[in-house]
Order: sequence, then C-alpha cells, then structure tokens
Amino acid sequence: MAYYKRIRELREDHDLTQRQVAAILSITQPQYFRYEQGYRDIPTDLLIKLADLYETSTDYILGRTNDSKQPAINMKKG
Repeated sequence: MAYYKRIRELREDHDLTQRQVAAILSITQPQYFRYEQGYRDIPTDLLIKLADLYETSTDYILGRTNDSKQPAINMKKG
C-alpha cells in the first residue's frame, strides 16, 4: 500500500483534524486514518475531493510533483 504522507501534512497545515476531514469526505474517521497511514489506497473520488479541498493537484498528493500550488485544470465546460 502507498503511504500518503502529504495528506497528513496538508491536513495539519490547514489546522484540520482527521475527524473534520473525514466529515468533509463523508467517511468515518477510522477509514480516513487508514488512508492517511497508507493501510488502504485512497479511492480516486476521495483523492479528487482532497485535492479540491486543499486547492492542489492529485499529482502533488501522490508525490508526482513537488509543486503544491499547481491545481488541476478543470476540464468541465460550463
């Protein structure tokens, strides 16, 4: 399983608790804990919600880039 170090760092940087983030994601705190610790892989839909919450990219959360200020481009047409 992957270790998602950055979701913990982002959560702490935003002064949020695991319980608060879990509520935003509509999951339980123990479930969120398992994602943060890398016991479970984060489902794509939750990964996208986390990127939106922290205004960053999924690539940053996944460790594919070190540029935290580069949010994903919204491909939806209005």
